[in-house]
Amino acid sequence: MKVVGDVVQYILNMGASVMLPIMIFIIALIFRVKASKALRSALTIGIGMVGINLVINLLTTNIGPAAQAMVKRFGFHLTVIDVGWPSAAAGAWGQPISSILIPILLVTNLVLLITGITKTLDIDIWNYWHMVAAGSVAYIVTQSWIFSIISAILYMIFCLLIADWTAKDVQEFYGLEGISFPTGSSDAFGLLGIPISWVVSKIPGLGKIDVDAETIQKKFGIFGEPMMMGIIIGIVIGILAGYDVAGVLTLGINMGAVMMLMPRMVKLLMEGLIPISEAARELLQKRTGGKREILLGMDAALSTGAPATLAVGLLLVPITLFIAVILPGNKVLPFGDLATIPFYASLIVARRRGNIINSVITGAIVITIALFMATNFTDVHTQMLEGVVKFPAGAAKVSSLDMGGNFLNWILLKLAEVWNAIF
Repeated sequence: MKVVGDVVQYILNMGASVMLPIMIFIIALIFRVKASKALRSALTIGIGMVGINLVINLLTTNIGPAAQAMVKRFGFHLTVIDVGWPSAAAGAWGQPISSILIPILLVTNLVLLITGITKTLDIDIWNYWHMVAAGSVAYIVTQSWIFSIISAILYMIFCLLIADWTAKDVQEFYGLEGISFPTGSSDAFGLLGIPISWVVSKIPGLGKIDVDAETIQKKFGIFGEPMMMGIIIGIVIGILAGYDVAGVLTLGINMGAVMMLMPRMVKLLMEGLIPISEAARELLQKRTGGKREILLGMDAALSTGAPATLAVGLLLVPITLFIAVILPGNKVLPFGDLATIPFYASLIVARRRGNIINSVITGAIVITIALFMATNFTDVHTQMLEGVVKFPAGAAKVSSLDMGGNFLNWILLKLAEVWNAIF
């Protein structure tokens, strides 16, 4: 068991930018892509992922301090700190059950793919941490290895089915042919958000307002371009954070850079993915007479190549903080996961075809629900991270929007509590 755990941990420690090219290269060879072409595609994807991570880091390192400054400026007092998905992932990997879950989940995905239950082959191994987290939570609550494994498998099944369900939206809106998003957080928020967005679209008057990035650009010229949208949103956040003129302008320029650079990084990554995706489809069509389709499951970070998704995510940052403060019963102070809100909104934005107004309203409603779940998740979340990660200064209890505010995780937590009460 220890050997398996060490091997899994060694592979994971290489990071997504190394793991993903290796997985892509192996899969490309399986789909009979020439070795030279497979290597070129894999390396292009790895470099694209490095670029995406650099831009995400630019977003995180700017939005995090701005959010903290807003908290201090407006005197928000909430007792549970949102430590973000990196801490949640570390806590998940730190549980005894985690070492055996990756091979089990890989086999589960292959079985579901072969039997036709899913069309998605989830090659985003790094994001398997969401499934591992579900299993880890179940283990903490029940101390049952069987129920923990069942929970992780159920989480994967949910993600694969949601990825299949939303694949058409992902492909048509983001232009990601042959791709789906089995990313746990995006799927959970999408599962709640998509039906809510439909209800919002039926509200008289409001339902007819369709404001997307293209419309804004047409009406406002240069001030409607993605770069300028990022700069304007960054300036507003900087003002709310109480920054001086230099700080406000710096944040604005950096957010403009995120909006301009992210689509280019996603385009680079897609250059590597397209040959593998085409080869997979061709092989399956030959084997099944065109009756089977295979989707490559990728990180929802690819959605941030769309200006609308980034705009919605950035607009929701101050809205999320405001909701957290006024929401009765909420104890969670959003912080660590604020920069990843665009990922949470990705499937909602795709379903509404980039309608920013609808997506922001829907996102605010979903985040309200997520804060209640994250508050309810606090004790188990804190227990999972104790001794694994260092808590923020003054924080006795922690949670997160990504794991604690995740509908799929919350449902499995409740099932674990029922299991524990019965057995």
